[in-house]
Amino acid sequence: MAFQYQGWNSFSLYFSADYSRDFLSKRYRKLQIENAEQKSFENCYPFIYYLEHGKIYYQQAAISPIHIKPILLFYGLVHLVKACILTVCPNYPETTTVLAHGLTTRKRKKQQYSFMDDEVKLQKHGLFPLMAEKLFHMKQLEGEKVKMGDVLRFLPDLSFHFLKVTGKPTFLKIDQNNDHYILSKSILDVYHMTENRFMDYLHSKSLVSLNFQELTDDQIVFKMDPNSVIEPNPLKFNYVDGHYSFPLNRGDLYMMPELMLHYLLLYNLGMIARYEIDWWSELIKMMPNEDYPFIESFLGVTLQKGPYLIYRYLEGK
Repeated sequence: MAFQYQGWNSFSLYFSADYSRDFLSKRYRKLQIENAEQKSFENCYPFIYYLEHGKIYYQQAAISPIHIKPILLFYGLVHLVKACILTVCPNYPETTTVLAHGLTTRKRKKQQYSFMDDEVKLQKHGLFPLMAEKLFHMKQLEGEKVKMGDVLRFLPDLSFHFLKVTGKPTFLKIDQNNDHYILSKSILDVYHMTENRFMDYLHSKSLVSLNFQELTDDQIVFKMDPNSVIEPNPLKFNYVDGHYSFPLNRGDLYMMPELMLHYLLLYNLGMIARYEIDWWSELIKMMPNEDYPFIESFLGVTLQKGPYLIYRYLEGK
């Protein structure tokens, strides 16, 4: 796809008031927001400051010990998400209710606690539901509980870890040949679908237009719009290995945007790093189970991929 990302250098233009003002103005006019010019003038510096603060948090997280890394990464992501919200909600924050995180954690059992089995509960008000609604047009998430192990399984960059630990990958690699994307027909057995049913299913789910090519004996071949920068859910980009992947299970989080998955994990890890010092310190020092390698790997992935997902969203606008 015609999408290029060069780390924080890709954000450089946004750190110009003229560029950001014009960017917001175009966005507001497209959304038919009244006084688009005035709003873009008022919001260009808050927009820049959100991005700048987010960048600083991420840069500090990169050189910080794992003990405090989740806290820095969570607040870095929060600031970047607020910048995205400002592109669609010129009056953000309109009320104090949207300033909460939008999630809560359960009281932890001190013995035999497992991060994989831990849950967070989605709330009615706060940044998470606001992000879901305003950025991704998802509503009615209130009250749901999300298990951390399930969230990790929907991150393509960690599929290799699940393969090593459980013997089963969580994603199937999509090969690429020029502008053709190639998916093994083994996916049909996983989804229990015929070729035509699977293609119809993918058409109905995908957020971008897929153009299926002539089928081969063992491959499903398709094209995607080369000018689209929208993340083509349910296909997800494996940032670590540099290829698209297809999920091998269809849980409740199947269509949840990856940016929201990262927010869920960082919120809980940030809470643990702040308030569950005994367990967090023991995990870091003793490394007793699979929690540690998955957490450490996720933190390494989100350090790079969080800003990538934010930039992809902004460019898609």
